[in-house]
Amino acid sequence: MHYFLTNRGKVRPHNEDNGGVFQNKSKQYLAVVADGMGGHKAGDVASQLVVEHLQEQWKLSERLLDQFAAENWLEKTIKSANTLVFKKSQENESCFGMGTTVIAVIYEKDFISVAHIGDSRCYHLSSGNLTQITEDHSLVNELVRSGQISKEDAEVHPRKNVITKALGTEEQIAPDIITRSWEPEDKLLLCSDGLSNKMKENELLSFLTKEVSLENKAKELVNLANERGGEDNITLVISDYPKEEAGDSSC
Repeated sequence: MHYFLTNRGKVRPHNEDNGGVFQNKSKQYLAVVADGMGGHKAGDVASQLVVEHLQEQWKLSERLLDQFAAENWLEKTIKSANTLVFKKSQENESCFGMGTTVIAVIYEKDFISVAHIGDSRCYHLSSGNLTQITEDHSLVNELVRSGQISKEDAEVHPRKNVITKALGTEEQIAPDIITRSWEPEDKLLLCSDGLSNKMKENELLSFLTKEVSLENKAKELVNLANERGGEDNITLVISDYPKEEAGDSSC
């Protein structure tokens, strides 16, 4: 149902991205992508702290059966992760100013709940259409929203990588949270900007609809991002709508 992949890219000396797909006690899934930034290896620290915190809290959680429980869990847990990162950045000089983006998704059969901070993205493939369901917390997106530049201008803007909101850089912060339905044949793509900066949406759609495994789709996307320069770390999760459990053959 899910495939997670992270790659250092071709230029960066180390990988500041982190993420994974985790199960709770009820075998319900949580997917996370985090893109760290700031200081010598401090981006690694920030993204790792967030992912480990979400993973630990998720393993302790009971099944979240409705969107309100899922949204409350995401908001509470991401806020507590923010406190951890901010506190460490204040207590350790080498970590001062560090932060990270975060995308976290809780999956249920009839809905997905998505929480995010920063410019890592979540795309939803449904009925042959690919939609970015998160709103980038970035300078260029603010310029697009205010009508100062076009989406095409944003793709080549010199300050394209400047984000306006990151986890761990402020004492208090809240994620944007979106819940929407999903159906059989739907897919989700979570990714850091190391992928989204290298791919247009129609290209992402083409890869996601290929008749190959999730693993092959993920590897092909990473390979293409690297072929196009690989200047940044590349991290993604691809998720399929859950298939029906097979019945007991003895029945």
